[in-house]
Amino acid sequence: MKRRRTYVCGLDAAFGVVGGKWKALLLWELDQGVRRFGELRRALEGISEKMLIQQLREMEHDGLVHREVFREVPPRVEYSLTDFGRSLNKAMEPLGDWGEEHKARIEALHL
Repeated sequence: MKRRRTYVCGLDAAFGVVGGKWKALLLWELDQGVRRFGELRRALEGISEKMLIQQLREMEHDGLVHREVFREVPPRVEYSLTDFGRSLNKAMEPLGDWGEEHKARIEALHL
């Protein structure tokens, strides 16, 4: 039985939902519009198929991403942001701006 997580502050809760390398990048990519699995995989260089599936499932579970399955042959699946996901993306914009402003310095530290 999984225990309910208690967060110590708002940042803890936010990072609990978007933590890790790929979720923020997926949010950013899906903010551009509806994407199919293959489009997401090509857009996120370095992500494995297994990791992409896992991250999308977690984001769907957390209510950030909507997954729509079209009953076609071959089957088609599209991913989009929910209102909740868009609100998180909006909240992350200042952090992205900070990262852009300091990207060169950060990159120099991680050579």
